[in-house]
Amino acid sequence: MAGGIQTLCAIVPTPAQAFLTGLMSLSSFIRSTSLRGLANRLCLSALPLLLVGWVSGPQSTFETAGPVARSQTGLFYVTLWVTMIIFVLVAGVLAYATIKFKARNPDDEHAPVPPQGHGNPLVELGLIAASIFALVIIAVPTIRGIWYTYDVPEAEKANAYEVTAIGYQWWFKFEYPSEQIDNVGTLVNANELVIPAGRPVRINLRTTDVIHSFWVPKLAGKVDMMPNRGNHLWLQADEPGYFWGQCAEYCGESHAVMRFRVIALNEADFAAWLADQKKPARTVEAPADDAPKAQLAGYTFVNPGRNAPGWTKEFDDAPFDHWVQKQFPDKDEDPALIAAGRKLFQEKNCITCHTVRGHEGGGLTAPDLTHIGSRTTIAGGLLENSPENLHRWLRFPDEVKPGNKMWVGIGAMAGYMKADANGALTVKNIEVNDDEARALVAYLHSLK
Repeated sequence: MAGGIQTLCAIVPTPAQAFLTGLMSLSSFIRSTSLRGLANRLCLSALPLLLVGWVSGPQSTFETAGPVARSQTGLFYVTLWVTMIIFVLVAGVLAYATIKFKARNPDDEHAPVPPQGHGNPLVELGLIAASIFALVIIAVPTIRGIWYTYDVPEAEKANAYEVTAIGYQWWFKFEYPSEQIDNVGTLVNANELVIPAGRPVRINLRTTDVIHSFWVPKLAGKVDMMPNRGNHLWLQADEPGYFWGQCAEYCGESHAVMRFRVIALNEADFAAWLADQKKPARTVEAPADDAPKAQLAGYTFVNPGRNAPGWTKEFDDAPFDHWVQKQFPDKDEDPALIAAGRKLFQEKNCITCHTVRGHEGGGLTAPDLTHIGSRTTIAGGLLENSPENLHRWLRFPDEVKPGNKMWVGIGAMAGYMKADANGALTVKNIEVNDDEARALVAYLHSLK
């Protein structure tokens, strides 16, 4: 058992590691016969479980930033304290009985069995009453929490903002029903949900393929996206900020890297962001006689290999600041290289699946790239949207995200690879070399 838990600890994140480590200590504790060893191992086993509540991180459920998450965390603590009190009482009685009636010599071991009773009605009724009382203590806030978190409170519904989140394998599409673009339709964004801070947001949950689960740990609990069934949740960010989201239901080989972000803005900044997003793609005009300067693209690309991390410490330390910076054009743009990238975007058939409003492309099966340069993440929230990472994603998508549709294709539409006569994906359909990737990076990052 211990070996299996050690293996799990190596692959699952904290706080699950702490819990599994506690289980491993507990397995050793069970095999102990010494009373002192029993007590020591009990403390060691409980310590990691107690530390779980203090673990922090971008997806910590203990660092709440909105009323829904606070309500759910409060309910967790109520349940925790009630069960902890029960544990202490039961463990205390068990410890007392163990110490009090422990056989201390051979005579005690062979002593006759004391008279056996059939229970004490007063004690039994008392325990039943105490159990019911404990359940009531948990049930009351549970029912209150279910009603509160189910939908936007009636008093705030008029002020609620509505968004539709749609799950794909393996990325999220966000639609803004109240934001319509002339001759286009509903405003959409991919993998980054921008919302107004201090205002309830009702999110309609949909899926186009399998079951997904929508989860923003610091703002609200997880709710499933079910095929052919509408679902919803609501959340609210107390203040402007940057929050991590995750699909929490196994949905295929890239489920673990199906991520997204939530960016909360104050009302003025949110209105400005909506206005910018409704505009067509930014166009950078290049002089007709200007040649691309790919060698001056501002970065050196070295493929980090399969499963390599896709972010920097600087980004992790201040993701919201990075998002703000992304809203402005990059310095030292090469207009000729951007123009070359735009041409390649057509030639490589990217326009078949992707949309760039105002430019070429009207695909609906992949993320809308009209303003991809203003996003902090790519590849379904997996990589920081840096030139090096975008270059890596364009060159080696199969190494970044297993089974992604850009590599394997969608239905009868081939991706980077296409099937041979036996149906195996062995035939190259789209190839992107380093120079082409640099041009595509320059073009895509110009789309602010």
